[in-house]
Amino acid sequence: MKISIGNDHAGPDYKKAIVAFLLEKGHIVTNHGTDTFDSVDYPDFGHAVAKDIEAKQADLGIVICGSGNGIAMSVNKHQGIRAALCWTKEIAELARQHNDANILSIPARYTSIPQAVSMVEVFLNTSFEGGRHATRVNKISC
Repeated sequence: MKISIGNDHAGPDYKKAIVAFLLEKGHIVTNHGTDTFDSVDYPDFGHAVAKDIEAKQADLGIVICGSGNGIAMSVNKHQGIRAALCWTKEIAELARQHNDANILSIPARYTSIPQAVSMVEVFLNTSFEGGRHATRVNKISC
C-alpha cells in the first residue's frame, strides 16, 4: 500500500517510528514531514499529504501535529478527504469502518508513540463497511 505522511515540529519522533513500522510491513511511504523540532506550519505538510491522495499517488495518509486538530482541519479542506482525529485504536478502527476515513490524524502531545503506531496498524488493516455508512459518507462533501 502507498502511504503519504506529513508532520509538523511536534511529530518527528512519531513519524520516524511510524515510517519504520510501515516499511517493515512492506508499504511504500512518501514523507512530507519535517525531521526537526524547529517551528513550522502544519498546513504546508498536511496539504501535501491530501494532494497525494487526491492525485491517487497514495492510498491512505497519516498526519501528525501537536493536537492533531490543526492539521486535520487543513487536510479536510480538500475534496474527497476524510481525515479522522484519533487518540485510540478503537476510534481509528471506527473511522475506517463507518466513515471511510482516508487520513489518520494523530495528536502527538496526547498520545504515546506505541499508541500511535497501534492506531496506524488498525487504520491500515480496517476496511470500510459500506452499506448504511456509505449513504452518510456520500453526504459529507459539499
